[in-house]
Amino acid sequence: MQKIEWKPLLIAIGIPLVLIGGGSALATMNAMEQYGTIQKPPLSPPGWLFPVVWSILFILMGIASYLVWRSDSPNRGTALTVYGIQLAFNFLWSLVFFCMRSYSLSVGILLILWLLILVTTILFYKIDRRTLWLMLPYLLWVTFAGYLNIGVAVLNGG
Repeated sequence: MQKIEWKPLLIAIGIPLVLIGGGSALATMNAMEQYGTIQKPPLSPPGWLFPVVWSILFILMGIASYLVWRSDSPNRGTALTVYGIQLAFNFLWSLVFFCMRSYSLSVGILLILWLLILVTTILFYKIDRRTLWLMLPYLLWVTFAGYLNIGVAVLNGG
């Protein structure tokens, strides 16, 4: 069992949690108010739940990226690159959905994001099997977010 390298672990967690999560929160701060006013599909959770769930997911994916980063796999660079691209799409989705209010376009971005998460999960899994359990909640949540996003697009005219 390898010793935990705390500085790289905290950086790995900080990248999704602070840069993507915190950056999205700052970029969409005023736009979040409008989320409460739009029509939402059944099973839509209360607004306060989103930052809680996303914080947990960002921490889990940060730990997964740390496990991949510290491996000696020749594929870790590719896996971490795809991971970085999916993080960018995660951030982009927030801007398109909340700031631009382009619900149909955000569905398309979410589909690409979902595929990138799936590819990231597979690449991570091939390097360290434990990462599957860290990435799977993210994939499931974005699947649910797809249902919500499609519902919002349909109910609010795209």
